[in-house]
Amino acid sequence: MKQGLSFRSLAAVLTILLLIGISGCNRLSNQNRLTGLGATAGQPGAAIFVSQQAPVMVSLLVNPDQLQALERNGELSKLKTSLLASTDLDYKQDIQPWLGNEITLAVTTPDIDRDPTNGRQPGYLIALATRKPEKSREFVDLLFSKRAIAKANLTTEQYQGVKLIYDDAQPEKLLAGAAVGDKFVLFANDPKVLREAINNVQAPDLNLNASSKYQQAIKHIPKGTIATAFLNLPRVSEWQGLKLPKDTTYDSEIISLVLANQGLLAETTLLAKAETLPPLEQLSKPVDALQYIPASAGLVIAGKNLSNLDNSNLAQFWQQFTAALSGSDRNAVSQLLQPLQSLDINFKEDIFSWVQGEYAVALLPRSEQANPDFIFIVEKTAATPAGISRLDAIASSKGLSINTLDLNKQNISAWTQIKAAKVADAQKQGKYKIEAKVYAVHTTQGNYEIFASNLETMHEVLKAQEHSLSSDRKFRNSIAAIPQPNQGYVFLDWAKSRKILESQLPILKLAEILAKPFFQNLRSLTISSYDGETGLFKGGVFFQLDSL
Repeated sequence: MKQGLSFRSLAAVLTILLLIGISGCNRLSNQNRLTGLGATAGQPGAAIFVSQQAPVMVSLLVNPDQLQALERNGELSKLKTSLLASTDLDYKQDIQPWLGNEITLAVTTPDIDRDPTNGRQPGYLIALATRKPEKSREFVDLLFSKRAIAKANLTTEQYQGVKLIYDDAQPEKLLAGAAVGDKFVLFANDPKVLREAINNVQAPDLNLNASSKYQQAIKHIPKGTIATAFLNLPRVSEWQGLKLPKDTTYDSEIISLVLANQGLLAETTLLAKAETLPPLEQLSKPVDALQYIPASAGLVIAGKNLSNLDNSNLAQFWQQFTAALSGSDRNAVSQLLQPLQSLDINFKEDIFSWVQGEYAVALLPRSEQANPDFIFIVEKTAATPAGISRLDAIASSKGLSINTLDLNKQNISAWTQIKAAKVADAQKQGKYKIEAKVYAVHTTQGNYEIFASNLETMHEVLKAQEHSLSSDRKFRNSIAAIPQPNQGYVFLDWAKSRKILESQLPILKLAEILAKPFFQNLRSLTISSYDGETGLFKGGVFFQLDSL
């Protein structure tokens, strides 16, 4: 006999709706079909059920059937059919007639009974907006009647004027439900979660709407948002077992998803407990140094004035983010320039301190080698000559020779290790040859000093103006979606940089499995931070997706 819908399968159906919608954004070339989608969406109405202490609340602010227009191969219909296949329920007949314009999922608590001695069981709440209250009440009754037929022992309870229905199934299969008023239907993995949700309505001071942080956060929800997520960062850290430093700067975050031309913009605003450091110097146009980056680059970071990085809100954000994930505050840029690390270069003191103008860092994947080649470009300022001399001196102190070479009529300085080696030819025993290992090369082009990992990469740089990243249409479309002015950006060509990212972030492979349709359509992503308002950090990620 088929079983009734469990909380876990219901949550899976509703959670994946958003992923399918996102993966279908490749149809954005047909803008007429999407006019107004999400444009009238406001803040999540289900916030009245969610405690201020809840770790996270995620809301889809459009009816999932509106996302159906974004599908390529009927993924949404197939998903709903497959996930409901083990039940006697039919989405089109039982859910679609009453489902409104909001689906909210919340982790209400890291542990329902707050007793760590018997294990941790998070509380989960689903709130479905209804446009036909009678139909939605019928659905709740139908759902639990089917569980009763499947031999579940049902309990009906009146709690503060609301009828709760739940059963005595095992914790992993338990389902509790209630129709609350004429606007929402609630489901949870434990009746305690439902009771607390109703308490949050009856005592408004307890719910998110009464939180000053939440009210501040929702002011930053942009027009046209189709989904939001609000995170209580200390509680998220507790729920996920992360080590959040005691002196953290940011304690709340809101993420908004907005459909954009050729992709999706995920904008995030982090709210600080106190006044933050100022932002880095803002850019109102793309960095000119990108004219020297070949379009074959897989990952690029560009901005201005690294010398002031430690005194910026970007540094505060990065320190908290990396410390929470790994207990480390390793500098992101230094990790990319791995070939230079063997020289024991202190990036903060030996490089960042004198980079006061524009800069660009690029990685070029090579199929014949494990590590990508790098390019590092800095705009010349008064501090540049002394900075370059300092790097040359460090190379010399490590036993490297500073040689000047000619490459296509361009003077190149190379840091090389020269040694004698025996000739392998047996007929030339006793003969030696000179071998040189190149650690890095650098040269001047216009008003920029350019560093590269080897001569081959430098050759690509000198030819880059024929097909540079700054003239690449895909790149220009990506950065066009990022608000200006901004603090610079990180650009990743997904196909080219995928292996690099997976080696640095193993969890990414799991994300690719869970959101396969999305990653299959992903072409590139661009990350940036912007907005100079004190007390917060605002940034965005633009996902450029395949078009038809």
